[in-house]
Amino acid sequence: MILSLYNKYILPKVLNCTCGSKPINYQRAKIVPLAEGVVLDIGIGSGLNIPFYNKSKIKYLYGLDPSKELIEMAKPLAKKNQIEIEFLKCGAEKIPLSDNSIDTVLITYTMCTIPDVSLSNSEIMRVLKDNGKLLFCEHGLAPDTNIAKWQKRINPFWGKIAGGCNLDRNIPKLITLSGFKISNMEEMYLPSTPKFAGYNYWGVAEKININLNT
Repeated sequence: MILSLYNKYILPKVLNCTCGSKPINYQRAKIVPLAEGVVLDIGIGSGLNIPFYNKSKIKYLYGLDPSKELIEMAKPLAKKNQIEIEFLKCGAEKIPLSDNSIDTVLITYTMCTIPDVSLSNSEIMRVLKDNGKLLFCEHGLAPDTNIAKWQKRINPFWGKIAGGCNLDRNIPKLITLSGFKISNMEEMYLPSTPKFAGYNYWGVAEKININLNT
């Protein structure tokens, strides 16, 4: 009961605050403006990506999130920034969109939380057009052994207070195992952020088109 109340009334505000920190917003500014065409924002949450979109490049924008509370927080921000968004209240494991319908999928600080990342990445692959791109900006497994050990120790407790967030997911591996080719990626520890939660990966991934006739 207490956890349910926490997840409904407190957690959305906590996520909005922590995921809207200055270092994270600096990361958003690097990746969000690259989105173009028909765009799907996976885990749009409270709408923290919205101010960073280049509206002149957006033909249509879907915002997907399983949280009603976070979507309600995002709506006023969309109105303030004069950007139309069709919100989809659901998880990323079953995206209610047609095959080959999306030019850009954007996922920021969400892959850490999705219960079945492999399934969601398969769904992203399905809805992306053959020439579409996946833009990602995520925190995950640190390359330093000592930090990685602490991530694994903290992770079981962290998930309970952070909405199911996982500290130690290998983001590049999850992306490539789903059939994407990472064409560009950078990584680093974010400044002014605890190292166990601050190792970031961001970049662009593309579909690997397999020609069965060759």
